[in-house]
Amino acid sequence: MQITITARHFSLTKAIRDSIEVSCEKLSRYFDQIVTVHITLSLENSRNLVDMTLHASKFSLQAQSEAMDMYLAINEAVDNMEAQIKKLKDKVTDHQKKRIKEDPRFVYDSLYEHDKNGKTKKVIKTKRFVADTMSVDEAVDKIENTEETFLIFRNVESDSINILLKKDNNHFTVLEP
Repeated sequence: MQITITARHFSLTKAIRDSIEVSCEKLSRYFDQIVTVHITLSLENSRNLVDMTLHASKFSLQAQSEAMDMYLAINEAVDNMEAQIKKLKDKVTDHQKKRIKEDPRFVYDSLYEHDKNGKTKKVIKTKRFVADTMSVDEAVDKIENTEETFLIFRNVESDSINILLKKDNNHFTVLEP
């Protein structure tokens, strides 16, 4: 992470620079893909203004703060940026989880065990399959070359998930939803 500091209308001290660097390292704890951080410190009519811009791989964030003390203004801007990063990180991870759940390429095969009463089910094993896109003829060719008894694939013609079952070496069954 590259940190750039610009001071306007006052001279930048080593203590302020060190404070900014320590505060920016705190941001990298939450998000490790930060490329640059640009901080502009300005002193206007006894007001300390801090403008902070963060650039990461796919987004940019900005935070501003104003205080009577420069250190307080820096801390407020970093806290504001930290809240934005947390919110963005939660949004990105929730979106990725939602996309995986809704993606029809992922098919789950689960085996269940029934209780004596037949009411409760217990998951014994779960397998995750990525359904490759292919035609029925390609799926038949692929399953003939393997010892598998079934193949889950996305049918090119219908754009839906299909299951190809191998009954014997010459007979196959295609299950379409």
